[in-house]
Amino acid sequence: MNRTDRTAACTLAAVCATCAHCAAAPRMDSSRLLIGAYCLQANARTEAHVKAIRDCSVDFIVGVGADDRATLDLFAKHGVGAVVNGIVPGWWGGDGENAGRLREKNPPDVYSKGAAAFKDHPAIWAVDIGDEPSALDFPYYGEVVRQLNRELPGVPLYLNLYPNYASVAQNTGKQTVNQLGATTYAEHVAEYCRHVPLDYISYDFYPYVAPASFDSFTSKCYDNFILVADACRRTGRGFWYIPQVNSREGLPPTSENRLRFQACAALSFGAEAITWACWCKGWWTNNVLDDAGAQTEQYAKLKKVNAELKRLGPEYMKFRSTATHFVGFPHGSPRNPKEPVALPAALDAGFFKGVRASNGAPLLVGEMSARDPARSARALFVTAADDPEDAKPASFELVFRAPGAKAYGGDGPIPVKELLDGSCSVPFRSCQGVLLVSDE
Repeated sequence: MNRTDRTAACTLAAVCATCAHCAAAPRMDSSRLLIGAYCLQANARTEAHVKAIRDCSVDFIVGVGADDRATLDLFAKHGVGAVVNGIVPGWWGGDGENAGRLREKNPPDVYSKGAAAFKDHPAIWAVDIGDEPSALDFPYYGEVVRQLNRELPGVPLYLNLYPNYASVAQNTGKQTVNQLGATTYAEHVAEYCRHVPLDYISYDFYPYVAPASFDSFTSKCYDNFILVADACRRTGRGFWYIPQVNSREGLPPTSENRLRFQACAALSFGAEAITWACWCKGWWTNNVLDDAGAQTEQYAKLKKVNAELKRLGPEYMKFRSTATHFVGFPHGSPRNPKEPVALPAALDAGFFKGVRASNGAPLLVGEMSARDPARSARALFVTAADDPEDAKPASFELVFRAPGAKAYGGDGPIPVKELLDGSCSVPFRSCQGVLLVSDE
């Protein structure tokens, strides 16, 4: 997706004659922390429904038909963007049986036909070109992206990748098909970066789908963060993450703290967009809206967590991620990442010294530098990783040394307390994220 600021006044009045709100319609602004969601059923497209999306601090929805102009008009009116389908052929990797067949199924002329028929709208933020493709199709996806950049100039393209628990060639038993099209997930991501000229990496990982093996699945979640975040830093791409607001059939609704942990953990790895699955029924259950289009208990939870993210966003987006550290993680724990990373008891990172939890709780510490090259400020985004399952949430202190540092949380600025030993602290709790900023 092109990371161009598309906030300029709309010039599409001739194309979108039915929309009275073109001049004020927002476009994607990659300088902001963006929040999205997947899936919008037909019975959830009234004006009241669209207003509720905006009231929940959701900036965009993935999965709106490009021909649904009435919904797009409502989106433009209420400042919601759409990642639309129906412009070009969709593609989903599924179980991998179609891996390597994208060119055969969708030759270049069908993309040209879709581009020629495209009618823009101020609510359209991007065109969906596929989901979870095999690495065997990345070379052709690169051709598709370059072709559509020529034929749909200025229109961003959206493509999402598998998580690292997709199957690979070595899988046995029921997972006999290679979904990733590579021998390892690292190779899968590297092939994407090599072939696909999009300036972000988006992927989904749902950490609360395997309760019987929560520790090992959490470890896998961390490994996925590490690989994608490192690839984004190495190639200058933005990091887009898709967490779950829903839950698997038979499991309870995802708690508020579990929502908060997923989002804040992603920010510790430099995420610039959080796209929740799902707003309406797309897969699984306990989505934000039920089958009748009514709000479930997930709406209030998501509204609270999204509001916190939006309050953090302006300060957070002044910085870009440079590294992520695992602080206070006990050595030998099955929950630790398997990727090789250091596990210090306390962290010294630039202006910040002795970063730790007062009770020794594990922390995800994202190290960040100012986007403005004229500014010497540094920042840390710290997430409490002691209780990602939200079993026994605790309150404690985040301790560090950084003279004059400021702290920001989901409720706004946090007073920094000076301790007798010269260090500082701020109140902290399980699953919470805090941004520390130092200009020294």
